Amino acid sequence: MEFKKYIPNFLTLLNLFCGCIALVFVADLNCEYAFFFVALGIFFDFFDGFFARKFNVAGPLGVQLDSLADMVTSGVVPGFLMYKLLANDYMLGLNSYLPYLGFVITLGACYRLANFNIDTRQSDTFIGLPTPANTLFFLSLPLIHWEQIYVEFTNSTVFCYILISLCFLSAFVMNANIPLFSLKIKNFSVTKYKLQLLFVFISIVLIAFFNYLGVAITIVQYVVLSVFNNLFFSKK
Repeated sequence: MEFKKYIPNFLTLLNLFCGCIALVFVADLNCEYAFFFVALGIFFDFFDGFFARKFNVAGPLGVQLDSLADMVTSGVVPGFLMYKLLANDYMLGLNSYLPYLGFVITLGACYRLANFNIDTRQSDTFIGLPTPANTLFFLSLPLIHWEQIYVEFTNSTVFCYILISLCFLSAFVMNANIPLFSLKIKNFSVTKYKLQLLFVFISIVLIAFFNYLGVAITIVQYVVLSVFNNLFFSKK
């Protein structure tokens, strides 16, 4: 059964492969397929660690490989998407250099991933928003039916600056010293993981009712629940 030790790294490479495919779709602004492949990459990213722990084959190679794969799927992809959206036709009234600010997300993700590898506090919790969660938030934005909210607003210059502000905000939140609970369940216990179970339940309801808007709300909910938990329920 020696092949077991290769399974986690193979899943990590599948994550990277999905990120590369997502980049191709982002280049064509085919956001729905880009979202699908990013979500699939994150799925592989979750299970590479799961199997590494299960088979007891976790090692430094896997740690570095995981971050390199995440740098593409959860770093380059959302930054490139924001660049493409800001450089789109209805954004042409902006300064031609402003769309490049979309890559602030990529810079923030890179710093977070590098810091994650040397931060010993993040084994059971996260410090700052994980890059996959940040990526799902941004990949969901162009898929929300904005026309149901306010079409003229979303086609305005104001909306462009809101997107740019979100890019800077995400870079900050990914690297902020804010403890966030992890969804990595090592041994199932309702008592121990009640917060995670509540989060999953609310997330399923939100996505079922609001589709891609539910995805964006879910990521915001993740941060809010974590902060609420830190303030009122975490052990001092």
